[in-house]
Amino acid sequence: MATETQDAAGAAQAPGMPQLDFSTFGNQIFWLLVTLVVIYFVLSRVALPRIAAVLAERQGTITNDIAKAEDLKAQAADAEAAYEKALADARSEAQAIAQATRDDIKAQGQAAQAEADAKIAAKAAESEKAIAEIRASAMENVEVVAKDTAEALVSALGGSASKADIDAAVTNRLKG
Repeated sequence: MATETQDAAGAAQAPGMPQLDFSTFGNQIFWLLVTLVVIYFVLSRVALPRIAAVLAERQGTITNDIAKAEDLKAQAADAEAAYEKALADARSEAQAIAQATRDDIKAQGQAAQAEADAKIAAKAAESEKAIAEIRASAMENVEVVAKDTAEALVSALGGSASKADIDAAVTNRLKG
């Protein structure tokens, strides 16, 4: 049991954790301050400038990308405006071509109608001339037939008339 008591007494006198030993606090604080100063200088001279450079580069890239996106957006808007203008121009040109074609077809139709009217008028004039000739010929034939018929009637009825009297009587009757 004596050994047990000595072990217990030795354990009670043992400082325990070295960080909690008050006799080494000055030394621990010194090395803590030295370590913090070294870490501060390493971070301020090496790590933080690199981090700042990366952040600046990242910010520059973001700014450049935003500017490029705005430029592309402006180009897209310009392209859309040009497309709309070209589309409007094409539509107006198509309407102008369609109107010109309609006018051309209308003019051709009017020219064809005028030509047809002229042909019809010429044929009508020829027909009227032919009708006038036929009428004149028919009137001459009617006069000849009327004179022959009148002479045949007068002879059939037993009368006699001169050729001049029959011609004068038929001519008077035909005149009205």
